[in-house]
Parts: sequence; C-alpha cells; structure tokens
Amino acid sequence: MDLQALRWFQAVADGETVTETARRANITQPVVTRTLARLEKEVGAPLLRRSGRRLYPTAAGRLFKEYADTVLARWDDGLRAVSEFVEPDTGMVPLGFMHTFGTWLVPELISGYLQVHPGARFDLRQDADPALIDTLRSGAVDLAVTAPAPAVPGLHWRWLLTEPLLLAVPPGHRLAGRRRVRLTEVADEPFVVLRTGMGLRTIVEEACREAGFAPRIAFEGDEVATLRGLVGAGLGVSLLPTQQPVPPRGFSASAGAGHGEGAVPLISVTNPAPARQIGLAWFADRPLPPASRAFRDHVLRAWPQ
Repeated sequence: MDLQALRWFQAVADGETVTETARRANITQPVVTRTLARLEKEVGAPLLRRSGRRLYPTAAGRLFKEYADTVLARWDDGLRAVSEFVEPDTGMVPLGFMHTFGTWLVPELISGYLQVHPGARFDLRQDADPALIDTLRSGAVDLAVTAPAPAVPGLHWRWLLTEPLLLAVPPGHRLAGRRRVRLTEVADEPFVVLRTGMGLRTIVEEACREAGFAPRIAFEGDEVATLRGLVGAGLGVSLLPTQQPVPPRGFSASAGAGHGEGAVPLISVTNPAPARQIGLAWFADRPLPPASRAFRDHVLRAWPQ
C-alpha cells in the first residue's frame, strides 16, 4: 500500500480537486489520477465518482476512508513518537481547551512548562466542550482542559482546581453594590446562559435547581464574553467564571488578574455557592507520545491534588 496514494485519496475525499491536490504536491494532475486509479484497483472497488469538476467518495470510498484516516493518523503518530523519543524536549503537544480557559489558565500551564522545557511546541485547539471531546476522541489533540468532568467511557480526567462562579448583574442593578448574595435573590430575573449541552450551562441549571427554582432563560450564547456583553447591556443576569483561582505551585500569581475588568459587576454567591471543577482529560487506552506525556505529568505535579 502506497501511503502517498492514501494521502491523495484522503485529500480528494475531503473535498480537494485533483488539480488542487497535484498543485499542492508539486506534480502533474495525471500522476494523481493514475495513482487514485491504482488504489481503486488494489482495493477492488470504485472509491470515487465524478460530479462536475470534483470527485466524491462512493459508499465504498466513505467506508474505506475511515480506515485510511486511521492508518495515516497512526503513521503520523509513529513518526512523531520516534522524533520525540530522539528529541523529547522539542516535541509537539496537541492541546485542546474550552474558550474560557484561553485568557488565563492555558497560558499559565504552557508558560510554566516552557520554563522547564523551553524547546517544546504546542498545537492549540479551542472549542466548546462537546466538540472538544470529539476533537480529543479523533486524536487531533492528545490532552484537553475541560470542565466539568465529561461522562465519556474510556476518558481519564484529573481534577486540577475548583473555580467559583460569580453573579454578573447589569450596571445600576439593585444588587450591584453588594459583595455577597443568595442565589434565590435573582430567582425572578431573566438569565443569560450558554447553549444547552455546554458544561457551564449545566452547572448554572443545577445551581438554580439546588436553590429551588428554574432559571428563566432570556438569551443563549456560545461564549462567556458574549454573556458578559449581554449582561452589560441590561438584558439579564448570569453566573460567570471568576477566571482567577488560587495559583498552583510553580505557576505565577497573575493568572486571571483581569477578570473583574469592565462595566459588569461580579458578586459572590451563597446558598448554594456555584463552582465548576476544572481538569485535564485524555483517553486512558491511547498511549501518549513522550512530549504530551511529559506535559501531562508536569501539570499534574504542579497543581495540588
């Protein structure tokens, strides 16, 4: 089996034209066409069908592509593992994380690691938590910083820290001058929350349920920054991450120092005191390459358990 043929088949099946694939490989279009034809002959079934200028995978092609993707991913993993075995301190760490960790937690994790391994490199992927687990499952990232602990079979999750959630209210709100409130004091207020299925949305709903009410949802958003903006415009209240936990051993005290900036007052909440559990996740049955394993071990040593 020709790995180059698999890569060209993968590219075309993913939507590239044969011309684009040939140009990227710096070869002629007929070479790609003949190589794909040989691959079909070797597999024993038509893998691609033409429609206009493009080729699309047949039913057999879609089936075959799943295995081709796996073969190529494992081959690339093997090359990377050998490279990192020879030079572990310069290896690549594919790291996924939720959007809300991009301004404080992930930079601290990386900067702390680079103090020990200055030659390390990172491939960073941001996403909402449901898609983040899919990215982790596909092998696009080796590790993911997520909250709360995902209920996914085979996924190993280690707690790093507990991050309190604060009540965000519009400027001039009746509670804006308070340092602490009970959650029931906003039971009749409109809430601004993330979309259903996101971890923070689940935590907010559970906290309200524990306080004895169901939140009246006024607006839904995809990012915490959007929620903050909606609250600032007077469109509701929200429970938002502090983005400023106590820093762990070996990391600077500047993490999240700017969480209170802006015009939206943030107030501590009691009865209950909502919080989210943040941790590092990886699939236990998938061996981590040396660089990713070294980063994981460094983080777990640095953060108190």
